[in-house]
Amino acid sequence: MQLFGEMEAKKLDIDIVIYSILIEGLCITGKIESARDLFCGLSSKGFRPDVSTYTIMINGLCITGFTSEAEKFLIRMEEKGCSPDDCTYNTIIRGFIHNKQTSRAMVLIQTMVEKGFSADASTTELIVNLLSKDEVDPALLPLIKGSL
Repeated sequence: MQLFGEMEAKKLDIDIVIYSILIEGLCITGKIESARDLFCGLSSKGFRPDVSTYTIMINGLCITGFTSEAEKFLIRMEEKGCSPDDCTYNTIIRGFIHNKQTSRAMVLIQTMVEKGFSADASTTELIVNLLSKDEVDPALLPLIKGSL
């Protein structure tokens, strides 16, 4: 965070893209608390997270196993008027699947389909793997087919 402080001190042109990159870097290096703090402090610095920033934070939370918090970020995102896109939905769905929370993933797949989005290649592969291992309720097949 020292580098970031130096950037601010030198009055470099910092925008939401730079903040998003910093948040992603913190998530990648496992510093999820620092990433969350930086994210939550954006509004005090006069910035509003965009869909990319939210998706980066959701991904970081999923990777570190904080799927419940990732889902809260998804809800907060919509409450703040920032609509999730296909990337956001695919990111959190993959996070749930990787964390063995397939029923929650299936609910989000339904929401994603209802909003007109579909599964990307990575998400589709995970769903197919779940089907091949009989880890998905066959009653959900029509829903899953709608997203593929």
